[in-house]
Amino acid sequence: MSTPYTIARLTKSDKPSFVFVLSKAFARDPLFLYLFGDSEMDEKARSRVIAFVSFMFDKAFLVSEEVWGLFENECLLGAYIVEKPEKNKLQNMKEGFLLMGRFIPLFFQMSVKSLWLLNSYMRVTRSAAPRLSHHYLIMIGVIPKSQGKGIGKSLLMHLMKTINGDTHSQGIALDTENQENVNMYRKWGFTLNKETHIDNLRVYCMFYHKQSHNVKIPNVLDGLGNQHL
Repeated sequence: MSTPYTIARLTKSDKPSFVFVLSKAFARDPLFLYLFGDSEMDEKARSRVIAFVSFMFDKAFLVSEEVWGLFENECLLGAYIVEKPEKNKLQNMKEGFLLMGRFIPLFFQMSVKSLWLLNSYMRVTRSAAPRLSHHYLIMIGVIPKSQGKGIGKSLLMHLMKTINGDTHSQGIALDTENQENVNMYRKWGFTLNKETHIDNLRVYCMFYHKQSHNVKIPNVLDGLGNQHL
């Protein structure tokens, strides 16, 4: 990747840019449409999406997650959140306690049905991942005006390089509701572990096992522009 593009770990001061970019990136995502409604047409849906993306950003700084973004000069164009390999039970309890205060405002923004669907989604998708120590790609998105320029792919390749150099991780789990993404991820060594439904929403659970693939990871920007949760 040549200048002026850079990939860097985000800090708390990047929250407004992150929320703006990811809210736009996920506006047409099937899961977001199913949970929150059309944020491009409905103000209430837009506020729910912003509240949820804000919660996801804040959560990353309280638990074992990292947020990375791709910048053009100082402008954020895309980002991802990744959960690092499994923690012990004590750490899980501590992180759960820290999250309670952050979750309460979100609770009042979402309907009971949306909360139930989100809980079901997390339970089903996490159970589909292999019982190996791995990273979990929670969100990856590119602002619509910059999609199709390889920014999403560069973020994914950055994550794959990180995992390939991490002796504590065996790969990357992810979930997508966009069927067209499945073949794209397959090209980069991901396999489809499970195809399932959550209510009326079709979900594809995928996994990249780094020891099973010899995928050449380029340094160039050449096409992705997709997003998923």
